[in-house]
Amino acid sequence: MKNLLPAIFIFTILLTACSKKETPDINAEQEIKVRYDTTAIDSFSTGAVSVDIARKIKMSSPQYLDSIKQVKKAQEEEKKLKAELEKENKQKAEEEKKKTDAEKKKKTSEAAPVNETKTE
Repeated sequence: MKNLLPAIFIFTILLTACSKKETPDINAEQEIKVRYDTTAIDSFSTGAVSVDIARKIKMSSPQYLDSIKQVKKAQEEEKKLKAELEKENKQKAEEEKKKTDAEKKKKTSEAAPVNETKTE
């Protein structure tokens, strides 16, 4: 029994010393890749487009050119409407001036004989 205890002790030490050691798996952390729906493009990367070039591309698109044409047509229509309104307003103002002038003439012509009769 005296020989058995040290033998068991040595046997357990050998089993634990010779067992396969587990190292922390560093590669497992590096292999995890997050997948995104969109890809970020750095402003200095090959796929990046400068702001000026993007604006030129947008301006050359048919949709943009069509929208510019529509805006110009709308502006021209507004100018025409404003010009017509100004003409109508001028005509109304002239008619009102004529009416007021005619009323003043009538009043002065009516008032003049009344004043003449009093002075005579």
